[in-house]
Amino acid sequence: MIRDWPVALEGLHHGTNVRLRPMHARRDRQAFLVLRRQNAAWTRPWDSTSPYPGGGSSFGHVVRVQQREARQGRMLPFALDVDGELSGQMHLFNIVRGALQSGSVGYWIAERNAGRGIVPFALALMIDHAFGPMRLHRVEVNIRPENAKSLSVVRKLGLRDEGIRRAYLHIAGEWHDHRSFALTVEDLDGRSAVHRLHHESH
Repeated sequence: MIRDWPVALEGLHHGTNVRLRPMHARRDRQAFLVLRRQNAAWTRPWDSTSPYPGGGSSFGHVVRVQQREARQGRMLPFALDVDGELSGQMHLFNIVRGALQSGSVGYWIAERNAGRGIVPFALALMIDHAFGPMRLHRVEVNIRPENAKSLSVVRKLGLRDEGIRRAYLHIAGEWHDHRSFALTVEDLDGRSAVHRLHHESH
């Protein structure tokens, strides 16, 4: 097993510093709770939920569980910083090794930073790390068909549309179809995802 945690990924996008780094249970708690509260209406239609009623876990507990999963090589749970300020999250999860060598990416960003190309750039950083140091072969992103903003993210990077997965994920209290998009090492043809993003955008 290739262990690659903790790690941080960073780059400049049109003069904006974009950084993916581990979340800290104590240091980030207050900023995270404020950010989620401020963006509740913005994220609620797309937030995953549990189909089984029950109490939610605390922020600290969730972070500790995710860090354990990261150390065991099953996910990369990143905080998304924009110019040094917590602004969202991006996770590489469901990492499967063996013959598959694949992982899935999920993300959200604060409304104030949406539409600036930050999420596509952060996703490109994640994909380059997944295909480079992580040595994965495939990365996928699953998106509700009506989530136009998220669909534009994967299209900017040229991810392949692989069709609909029926009742794929429990979102906002109901099971929803998702459209599956994927990229493999071969799709990049030796280029980085960051390079592909810049190429697809011009």
